[in-house]
Amino acid sequence: MMPALSRFLRYFMAVGQHGSIRRAADELGISPSAVDRQLLNAEADLGAPLFERLPSGLRLTAAGEVMMAAGRRWQKDLGEVRDQIADLQGLRRGHVQIAIIAALAKGPVPAMIAAIQTRYPGISIGISVLDNDAVRAAIASGEADMGILLDPHSYRDLVVRAFVEVVLGVALPPGHALAARAEVRFSACADSPLIVPAHPLVVSEQLAVLEGATGLSPLRAATCDDSQMIASLVMQGAGLGILTSIDVVTEVAQGRLAFARLSDPILRPLTLALCTASVRTPSHAAAMALGEIEAGFAHLGYGGG
Repeated sequence: MMPALSRFLRYFMAVGQHGSIRRAADELGISPSAVDRQLLNAEADLGAPLFERLPSGLRLTAAGEVMMAAGRRWQKDLGEVRDQIADLQGLRRGHVQIAIIAALAKGPVPAMIAAIQTRYPGISIGISVLDNDAVRAAIASGEADMGILLDPHSYRDLVVRAFVEVVLGVALPPGHALAARAEVRFSACADSPLIVPAHPLVVSEQLAVLEGATGLSPLRAATCDDSQMIASLVMQGAGLGILTSIDVVTEVAQGRLAFARLSDPILRPLTLALCTASVRTPSHAAAMALGEIEAGFAHLGYGGG
């Protein structure tokens, strides 16, 4: 039954993607009548149409949408089975999908991924750069085999494989009066123009806590929802940036920015965590990649390197 099922799903998904039996048949290298016959037989078995036949082409019905979602799951599951069989044969092949927050798109994480590719050349890696909540959702839904995000502890659908602490602070130009200090209070920079983080950045929540506790309202030179843009604006002299230690680790190491930790007692360190889904066991390829990232994860912490 597996070959017949797989043939139908390949035909069905090709038609769903193209909205045309003829274009799907051209892609598959078979006759349009063979594709149409598979669809008609499946619709007869299911007792429901999978497509609306329109003058402009074919459009999925509600039943077709359900079948399309099942087809995508089937493709993913079959790929994982093939990866596991290949690994059992000692081939160390497979695909690993990793989701990360934007702050990690430079520095140690790309170096970790390059190390995985060097050690396991048969493993291909897909990388999605998402906001924090989207990383969590990608892991939980199975779109990503693993992900790195901030403060995942409240999510029951994730398993934390490794974690480090990162801190909230102020990114400053190297020549700024506060640049030589390792720590500052929020009050020390509240009179300076600030590049303020906005939702969905996790640091925007901590800034709100600071403002509420201190009663200070900073001079907002700009508001931005991307940590890398905030760092760039600071380097351009537009103001000071409220960011985490991981957001500017590369720029600080290169001497393009300074970073001072905010020492206000109300602030707590943030947790940067490497996570997988609690309901799935990583494939062999994902487990090998996971081990490589776990080994270097400490370098992502405050003061790490």
